[in-house]
Amino acid sequence: MFHLILFEPEIPPNTGNIIRLCANTGCSLHLVQPLGFMLDDKRMRRAGLDYCEYADIVEHESLSACLDSLGHPRLVAVSTRGQTPYTGYRYQEGDAILLGPETRGLPAEVLAELPAARVLRIPMQTGNRSLNLSNAAAVVLYEAWRQNKFAGGH
Repeated sequence: MFHLILFEPEIPPNTGNIIRLCANTGCSLHLVQPLGFMLDDKRMRRAGLDYCEYADIVEHESLSACLDSLGHPRLVAVSTRGQTPYTGYRYQEGDAILLGPETRGLPAEVLAELPAARVLRIPMQTGNRSLNLSNAAAVVLYEAWRQNKFAGGH
């Protein structure tokens, strides 16, 4: 239904948790290199448990290669610099949801390529930096899936 793209993820347990999230929502997971770990990393496997076999996971050399392989879907980014609340966006089947690396977020040049309405933010308390990557992915992905009546779920 959706594509979740992690741009240069750094922390294995976050990616492991997101693998489990994607397996349970029917979302494909795309990992844009460089990764801060090896996919067979013990910590990543532990977090993903045995869900790797249920998730569609693809590695890509670059964001442009990822988008090319997906046929250039409608792309939305999740960023603390976004102005559009993630709940105020109308998600459609086939959308690609992009999240950045844990320590620095998405680069300004990536965000500049998108219309401001497609740079989404998750509200949080003033003064806090950001949510954990796997939590942010879950919040946005479940909202997108909810808006599409949990298609394919039970």
